Amino acid sequence: MRYTFIGKGLDLTENFQNKISAKLNRISKLIPEDAETVVKLTVIRLDNTAEVTVKLPKRILRAEVTKDDMMAAIDEVVDILESQMVRYKSRLKDKAKQNPGFIEELGAFGDDDVENEGIEIVRNKHIPVKPMDAEEAVMEMELLGHNFFVFLNSDTDDVAVVYKRRDGRYGLIEPEI
Repeated sequence: MRYTFIGKGLDLTENFQNKISAKLNRISKLIPEDAETVVKLTVIRLDNTAEVTVKLPKRILRAEVTKDDMMAAIDEVVDILESQMVRYKSRLKDKAKQNPGFIEELGAFGDDDVENEGIEIVRNKHIPVKPMDAEEAVMEMELLGHNFFVFLNSDTDDVAVVYKRRDGRYGLIEPEI
């Protein structure tokens, strides 16, 4: 990991930066080597705030803690980042089992223990894509009892998808090719 230190209201000595780097190295095994980490330390009166932002290839992890002691704040930030990273990697592993595209993203973390179990397609449908507007597509989707519907948008002459959201409203996906 590459570190960038920003200090407000305190002097960041080389020794202090090394101590912080040593604490952050505890989670370095979970984070790709090329990840950039920004450590922002702020002291305002008696409040010591440690904010750490880790920029991953497709995600940003961030934790901020305010304590009386700066090293205690840094310890807690590292704990938060570690739990975030473990959760993120477990989600990636679950998704990699369902979609092989996520295996590449997991590879950035050095995980070789994810094997491609293969995806079994149990049904294949061919549907004609009809030109219609989004409102007609929603009505067609409701008539079919589906959660989504693919159609040719008559306004833009592009393929689009309408879908039913969890909150009961509808969404429209217009892919850019």
